[in-house]
Amino acid sequence: MAAAVRTRFLLQRSTQGILLSSRAVPAFSSPFLCRAHRLEPGDDELYQRTTVSLMKHEGHSGILIHSYSPTGFNIDGNQVFGPCAVLHPAILQWNVGSYRDITEESISLFHMLEPPIEILVLGTGSRVEQINPLVLALLKRKRIAVEVQDTPNACATFNFLNSERRLVAAGLIPPSYSTALEVKQD
Repeated sequence: MAAAVRTRFLLQRSTQGILLSSRAVPAFSSPFLCRAHRLEPGDDELYQRTTVSLMKHEGHSGILIHSYSPTGFNIDGNQVFGPCAVLHPAILQWNVGSYRDITEESISLFHMLEPPIEILVLGTGSRVEQINPLVLALLKRKRIAVEVQDTPNACATFNFLNSERRLVAAGLIPPSYSTALEVKQD
C-alpha cells in the first residue's frame, strides 16, 4: 500500500494576506511539529547596519599615579609633596617620615574606610622594608590584604589594581635620591 496521504488545509501567509490552500501531505507529518529555520536574511533585514546607543558613559577608572620623585608624587595632575595616602577618591598627606613610622595609629585611616578596602599597597621608599608585625596583624584582623613594596613598584601595583576596579588604597613614602647612576671622578 502506498504511503498514506491525507489532504489538509493549511493557512499560508502571503503578501496578499492569508490564503487557504490544500495540498497533499504525508499522514505522519504535521505542520505544527515540523521545524523550519530561515537561514538567509529577509528583504527587510538586508543592508541594515547595527547601531549602538550608549546610555551612560563609563566613568574614569579612578586615581592614577603618574610619577614619583624624592620630593613627592604626581597624582592625576596634582603635585603631592612628601608621604601620602591615596584613597579613592581622595589624596591625603600621610604623617610618616619613614617605614619605622608606619604604626597601628598611622594606618587607622585605611581600615576605617567605607566601603572597606580589599588591598593596601605600602610603598616604603627606595627599598622594601620590614613593617611592624603588629601592624600586619591588625590589617589581617580587619581582612585587608597588604602588599609591601619599594615605592616605584608600589605605584605600579596601585595603578594596576585600580585599573581592575579593585578596592585598593596606598600609603606611599617618596623614594630617596638614587646614587646608582652617579659618575665618580677620581
